[in-house]
Amino acid sequence: MKKIVILASGNGSNAESIIRYFKPKKKIKISYIISNKTDAYVLDRAKKHNIPHLVIKNNRFNENKTFDFFKEIKPDLIVLAGFLIKIPINNFSNKIVNIHPSLLPLHGGKGMYGMKVHESVKKYNDCVSGITIHYVNENYDEGEIIFQKKIKINKSDTVKIISEKVKIIEHKFYPKVIESLLN
Repeated sequence: MKKIVILASGNGSNAESIIRYFKPKKKIKISYIISNKTDAYVLDRAKKHNIPHLVIKNNRFNENKTFDFFKEIKPDLIVLAGFLIKIPINNFSNKIVNIHPSLLPLHGGKGMYGMKVHESVKKYNDCVSGITIHYVNENYDEGEIIFQKKIKINKSDTVKIISEKVKIIEHKFYPKVIESLLN
């Protein structure tokens, strides 16, 4: 059985879509959900679905104890789903994937996440946006691109509407790309 570990810092809507997608699957399971915030709603989602979960504080991601934990649980893939801190990739090269709410390299880099990305898309009057699923490397949003999906942006679209359009394709495609990486 293939094991996924999800790292998330907030609400966890992408984590929820991944959980729902893989729940009926027999060959892939979510083995842990890890957050860096004790009040992250993603932890409630983990409880609701009976998925083991824990909090690792930001400064502890560099500790050997944390690396030992990951080596012990042996994830086949580490999935970032709104995880807002940079983590050392060390022995996990090409085992960590992330989703970004724009077509990288546009609107990416340090500090570009969530609504900030959609505000940037609106500010620059982009006529398309979308998602990028990529491997994580040592730089923000610069890992090898695995998948991109475009959506049309209308001039009348608000930042909220852009966000909603992007969220729909995130939930649709992230689980499928994860599955393809594990098969």
